Amino acid sequence: MIDKFKAVHAIEQEGKLNISISDLSIDDLFPGDVLIQVFYSTVNYKDGLALKGNKGRIMQKFPMIPGIDFSGIVIESNHKDFVAGDEVIATGWGLGETHTGGFSQLARVKGDWLIKRPDNISLKSSMILGTAGFTSMLSILELEDNYIKSKNGPVLVTGGSGGVGSTSILLLSNLGYEVVALTRSAKNLEYLLSLGASNVIYSDDLDSHNKLLKKGEWAAVIDTVGGDVLGNLIPSIKNNGCIAVCGNAAGVNFNTNVLPFILRGVRLIGIDSNFCPLERRNISWNRLNKYIKKLNLDLITTEVVLSDVFRVAQEILLGNIRGRIVVDVNNF
Repeated sequence: MIDKFKAVHAIEQEGKLNISISDLSIDDLFPGDVLIQVFYSTVNYKDGLALKGNKGRIMQKFPMIPGIDFSGIVIESNHKDFVAGDEVIATGWGLGETHTGGFSQLARVKGDWLIKRPDNISLKSSMILGTAGFTSMLSILELEDNYIKSKNGPVLVTGGSGGVGSTSILLLSNLGYEVVALTRSAKNLEYLLSLGASNVIYSDDLDSHNKLLKKGEWAAVIDTVGGDVLGNLIPSIKNNGCIAVCGNAAGVNFNTNVLPFILRGVRLIGIDSNFCPLERRNISWNRLNKYIKKLNLDLITTEVVLSDVFRVAQEILLGNIRGRIVVDVNNF
């Protein structure tokens, strides 16, 4: 049994937040019926908010170990579905928010939150995908459930260079969709084309005229940014198209009108990867397991050590990170 381990530890005292890598004991972990040796975690946009001043009050309890996902090997289990040696994946369920999370060498969680590692997905690649890849697949499942096929026209992915955006482009292009990436910066052009985007457009190129309906351009949108971008795109969705909304980096508020919904049958679908039901999680990870051998994950992957998460958090909030940041929690 490991008595001591290292983790990113957040303490709030008298309104002041202190976050550092600390030596902890098992008693510092929140309760759960499965104890896991963590191998990998990731830095997501939400993690960036948590590590840089806890913007948006991502961490809701203290002391807290941030990190909204992880993969590892079961050490001890009192859950009927898991035994020592099982390789598992955890995303969401309040990890790093209301329950000690993944920036740690050990984690203790409810077994009901865990997914057994699918055969084709390694512990590392499970976190290259991680919350972002899982969210991407949930979004694609919604497109499929709403009869969006490749013949319907292009799918636009906003925030194309981010984690969800990058994995969405990889997945959609491999599924035969025509994918257009939306990004803020021309420096991302070659990167997005390498992932499978057929075209790249820029935020400044969007039609900013406040029209109730615009020319129908997009069969569907996977929107990772929200805000004015989302409001701008809704009137340009084709008949019976849909938008899967899974992020709010550009803001939580947007303006729209009812005409795209009642005249074109546009559907606006929220993607909740945090508390997604277990059945839907299994479907999503099984689909990722099916396609992973076709995905060149090296294109989107940067690996860092645990002490790097503070630097990466700043960069991800500034929009300077492409793709996925995988954290080897056992190196510093």
